[in-house]
Amino acid sequence: MSETRAAELHRHAVVADAHNDLLCAVASRPPEQWSEFFRLQWLPQLQEGGVNIQVLPVFIDAVYRPEGALRRTFQMIEATHRITEGNADAVALCADGADIDRALEGGRIALVLALEGMPGIGEDVELLETVHRLGVRIGALAHFGRSAFADGSGEDGAGSRLTRLGIRAVAEMERIGMMLDISHLGAAGVDHVLELSTRPLIATHSSSRVLFDHHRNLTDAQAAGIAAGGGVVCVNFFAPYLDSGDYTVDRLVDHFEHLVSVAGIEHVGIGADFMQEVMADTTAPCCVEAMVEGVPADEYLPGLEGPSGLPLITEAFLRRGWRDADVVAVLGGNMQRLFRAELGVAAD
Repeated sequence: MSETRAAELHRHAVVADAHNDLLCAVASRPPEQWSEFFRLQWLPQLQEGGVNIQVLPVFIDAVYRPEGALRRTFQMIEATHRITEGNADAVALCADGADIDRALEGGRIALVLALEGMPGIGEDVELLETVHRLGVRIGALAHFGRSAFADGSGEDGAGSRLTRLGIRAVAEMERIGMMLDISHLGAAGVDHVLELSTRPLIATHSSSRVLFDHHRNLTDAQAAGIAAGGGVVCVNFFAPYLDSGDYTVDRLVDHFEHLVSVAGIEHVGIGADFMQEVMADTTAPCCVEAMVEGVPADEYLPGLEGPSGLPLITEAFLRRGWRDADVVAVLGGNMQRLFRAELGVAAD
């Protein structure tokens, strides 16, 4: 395998990343800087990494919860619109698969808005349609903790399924065409959603629990259930979710290969969850160590600290003997197919 072959394959593939928290870094600046900061700091990295489709989660930090959660949600949605308007030559905010296809045909990066947990929604299921009108197309019912809809994976000890409001939220999301993201959802909640859902699901950033037993990862049964419904499991690159210390690209590929063996090559994608720069931008430079749910947030895969390193994945897949067609599918073909069929598509 030559690096030239890998570079060529990566360049011609559609590369889709289902999770990059760059909005947190953008929104930490004054509003008048949002568009330019994205253009100077993030756009070059996305372009160097060959990213064609980028899901942008709206994550609400604890300092804004609960009282300021809705205001912060709107602020981050507005930041996305300003990024798009100020960089219209390079990116496009997409509402459906046709929008994505047009963006890619025009040489632009397709941006898709998501809610990572829904603290801004609270108990008001009707606000799902409000944020949908503003461009949100993917939503997760909870983050690590408890929400009005469900428990996040950090509450697995409670064994909780969805609440009555959570059941309503699933039905409403299916009705309006907002895809349901089960990453961060508690184990019993994932099983409940698999029972309830009538449309394909997405795990935007989750790896294999068989290879590393962390509550943020998926069991084989859960991954197979997502695949059976036509969904996609997008593998998380965050090193502490992959292993207890073997932080290598090869270990990451182990997770890809295991999930492919369980879910099938058509149902696995990329959900990088690049943390290094976002944490540096949003964590005060003081004596307190940056942590993510008790895990140090300063441990990363060498070369994959940010989106510019994504070509390393293609090289690693080819070294393992993957067929070109399978590499292209996992890099983004599977996500593009799912978005064409489901993104923003209201129920009949």
